[in-house]
Amino acid sequence: MRRAVSLLVSLLVALLLVAAPSAASASGDWAVAAQKRLNALGCHAGPPDGKVGRWTRSAVIRFQSREGMRQTGHLDARTRKRLDADDAPRCDQRPVPGHSGKGRRIVISQQQNWVWLVGPKGGVAAQGPMVDNPSVLHRGSYRVGSYCGRTARIKLNQSTSGSVWLDNFVRFAPCGIGFHRIPRAKSTGKQIHADWILGTDMASSHGCIRLSGELSRRVWDFTARRTAVRVV
Repeated sequence: MRRAVSLLVSLLVALLLVAAPSAASASGDWAVAAQKRLNALGCHAGPPDGKVGRWTRSAVIRFQSREGMRQTGHLDARTRKRLDADDAPRCDQRPVPGHSGKGRRIVISQQQNWVWLVGPKGGVAAQGPMVDNPSVLHRGSYRVGSYCGRTARIKLNQSTSGSVWLDNFVRFAPCGIGFHRIPRAKSTGKQIHADWILGTDMASSHGCIRLSGELSRRVWDFTARRTAVRVV
């Protein structure tokens, strides 16, 4: 009897050991498929490795913000359904928010963590994700220019602490708030956080609008003359 029980236990353990890798593999396959889908939609999920870490979650947040969903970063049932839909929207191409003014301007959506450079006839010259701090920068109308006696545009600015570079700094609100590239440590020249943080609330600035290197250059060129800025 004892021998029969022992054999039965051994058999069950063997079956569990065989089944476990299959379940893990299935889960990994699903995560890879989700990552590939997010990347195909321009949501920037990183390498499709099956690991749902912070990078992948940031892509989910960008997708959820594009859809107007609650930005949890979790691949819940509702998010998966929209992600798999044939009409799922791209994360990197978004319509300019309504009621954001008219004419040539820069529009900032704090809800979407997104920036648009809008031409005089309403065409979008460039757009992309950002990081800001809504507790410092409030909704309203602004304009690129000099504030508090400080220069409007500084190609290589630095933080008040003097520890980081702020490339392509363009001031648009009192007194030190402007657009700039993700800060770079002076000691290493490296950004203080990755580009994939942009477009999420996974980091916050001291009030400025942090951008990718490419979009910061586009903003620099776009603001060669006084430009309206609308925060919605």
